[in-house]
Amino acid sequence: MNFKSVSLSEWLLRISIALSFLYPPFDGLSEPDAWIGYFPRFITALPIDAHLMLHGFEIIEVIIALWILSGWKIRIPSVIAALMLIAIVGFNWVQFSILFRDVSIALAALALAFFPRTQTTNA
Repeated sequence: MNFKSVSLSEWLLRISIALSFLYPPFDGLSEPDAWIGYFPRFITALPIDAHLMLHGFEIIEVIIALWILSGWKIRIPSVIAALMLIAIVGFNWVQFSILFRDVSIALAALALAFFPRTQTTNA
């Protein structure tokens, strides 16, 4: 992707979504138990260490954030990000008063996925 052809609006969307996916992994390094609580019970009931699962999920979050920032096939990571956020809210509905912002971020990710793309020509 030609970085000069990306509008300021798209950059702001990319950065805001990426930041929301980069903060939890870094905070999870210092306070993992605060984040493990967002895993659904059927996941934490698996015979896998919860901290190991959290770190695996954190790696996925960093990959999604960097992919969104790169702009490469932007629709794919944007839709994945939206689905992840909606799943987090859906599996933690009783905590909606905390997670309501994730709905807004998911909608921003969908907006990025369907953001109008400009076609550049090599003149």
